Amino acid sequence: MKIEYVFDTVCPWCYVGKRRFERALAQRPDTRVRVLWRPFLLNPDLPPDGIDRRTFLDRKFGGAARVQRVHAAVAAAGKAEGIEFDFDAITRMPNSLNSHRLIRYAGSMGRETEVVEALYQAYFAQGLDIGDLDVLADIGQRFGLERGPLDAYLASDVDAVAVLNDNARAHRLGVNGVPCLILDGSYALAGAQEPDILLRLIDIVREGEAEAAFS
Repeated sequence: MKIEYVFDTVCPWCYVGKRRFERALAQRPDTRVRVLWRPFLLNPDLPPDGIDRRTFLDRKFGGAARVQRVHAAVAAAGKAEGIEFDFDAITRMPNSLNSHRLIRYAGSMGRETEVVEALYQAYFAQGLDIGDLDVLADIGQRFGLERGPLDAYLASDVDAVAVLNDNARAHRLGVNGVPCLILDGSYALAGAQEPDILLRLIDIVREGEAEAAFS
């Protein structure tokens, strides 16, 4: 079963959704799944070095009081999934293009899943700027990506068009918010859904595959 997880690295609900998705998969250990991490750029027009996060959030939500309510809801959901969000530690709102390029690069070596988790940890738990190329290279190096070639890759524009094309494809498919799961190219589920809802869809797809195999 091919499952595309459409997400952004600066989306806290995508992090929550990732953990819930992983819990659902753990309950179906006999299901062969290939997970593809698909980029969705929530803020493609940000400058390459990002902007001040507080300024960004005030513009988006209309003030500190609403921002605090949003953060409280995400933090509560995250805590149930073992995520300790530290929103106060985050000072920059990065452009996420290069973080998705790092995931793509890591994918060529089979390490994309670990890098996705590490990016979320770096940004949401440690407050690191995952738009900074040195921060990205440090993350990649932890997973066996050789520093010299990785630095050169990140400093170039290699795969930037590929990430933008994937983002455009998501929009063409009707994805207008993340996270979103696309199963076998036929079924989609939006939002950071609880595992039981994910399992229902996974089971529907499994039943369809079994029927097709015997038809």
